[in-house]
Amino acid sequence: MRNHKDLIVWQKSMKLVKDLYQITQVFPKEEIYGITSQMRRAAVSIPSNIAEGYGRGHDKELIQFLYISLGSASELESQLIICNDIHYLSTQSFEELNSLNNEIIRMLSSLINKRNILPC
Repeated sequence: MRNHKDLIVWQKSMKLVKDLYQITQVFPKEEIYGITSQMRRAAVSIPSNIAEGYGRGHDKELIQFLYISLGSASELESQLIICNDIHYLSTQSFEELNSLNNEIIRMLSSLINKRNILPC
């Protein structure tokens, strides 16, 4: 593994960020400092923390940052559900974003589990 950009989970999380930014552009303007901002921050946090963890160079720190990414993905999951419930998202947009986010959650969990069993 050369760096974080080689990780499929990082690549997918970058796609999630781009997709989310496009979709939230049509959210009500009064939400720019509310749910829109919260969702964007949570989404950006996912690949950012993967990158920071890999940049640290130690498994213990990497695992810590992967957990932060996992937390951000879980936060985003709740926000997506809220936006679907209040009809800020179309059914198709919700399903696409939620499916990608759930895939990222599974990949992060798997990566954490693999790293946790490696000797230090």
